[in-house]
Amino acid sequence: MFGIPVPLALAVVAVLGYLFGRRQRQETNGLRSQSRREMKRAKAVIRDMEDIAKSVRTSLASHHASILNFKDRVETLSGSGDDQAWKQLCDEAERMLKPTMRLASQISNAYDEIRQQTNRLMTFTEVRVDPLTGLANRRAFDESLQAMFAMMSRYRTHFTLGLFDIDHFKKINDEWGHLEGDDVLQKVARLIDFCARETDVVVRYGGEEFVVLMPHTDINGASIFADRLRRTIEQSEEVPVTISGGVAAAMDGDNPRTILARADSALYSAKASGRNAVFRHDGTGIEGITGFDKPGSCPRPEMEDIRTDGPESEKVAAAVEQEAVEEAGV
Repeated sequence: MFGIPVPLALAVVAVLGYLFGRRQRQETNGLRSQSRREMKRAKAVIRDMEDIAKSVRTSLASHHASILNFKDRVETLSGSGDDQAWKQLCDEAERMLKPTMRLASQISNAYDEIRQQTNRLMTFTEVRVDPLTGLANRRAFDESLQAMFAMMSRYRTHFTLGLFDIDHFKKINDEWGHLEGDDVLQKVARLIDFCARETDVVVRYGGEEFVVLMPHTDINGASIFADRLRRTIEQSEEVPVTISGGVAAAMDGDNPRTILARADSALYSAKASGRNAVFRHDGTGIEGITGFDKPGSCPRPEMEDIRTDGPESEKVAAAVEQEAVEEAGV
């Protein structure tokens, strides 16, 4: 009818059917992977919020018992004219001031923590998720980074940022096409998310660049993670690529622009060294990451312990107590 030979028409239909079916399978697998990732993150958020509620509930119960005891003492001494007893009561009231102020600060801290967890829940919405990889997007990254700086300023907690780039990604697009390039991006995203902790924020920063925000992690712990991630992708049979990375820890006086600039400088050094490498910027200079970890790939069971800069609850509790003491003037 259209002058096209039947064998050619059938071949065209077969090719189109193959491409459509492949695209559909990719989208289905991507949605399944995204659902699993979101379920994992949602469970982590719920656990964090339960821990916050349990901590506040325990402190309130303890403080309530102290108040009841103090109330009984007041009622007992209300008809007494014993000056010594009233002096003891005043001393007790003085001693109750510290835990009262500490509890007030703890509740304030809990509010900040809940607000941060709420921000994490908001990343599940489409406007904060990269549609191709299912990771957080730039908007979610900007909000998470600002929240981490706010926590660092108030409670002296720390965090580290890792910036990663797929080596020679343009060559994949040029030689194999954009469909293959998209497939590589999705697989690399899954590997990064697989290596990261539940509390980390994994972001598709743009193009073939990814960012991992690591709360409560110092630069040595982040260096271990970054090189372990590099080796995992290098040894993976899923993707025929390598990555380069740059690591920088948040420092006093930092802002989003400065920490990103240091991580980007470290990434540039990794690229200049021949790629498939990770460098870090410690605030004074840039160095390659070698000898920070034993050979292997992630995950490793002790990863959580290696990457933390101290028990989170202890660090925040100490900061809250100091804040309470300062506010009470005692």
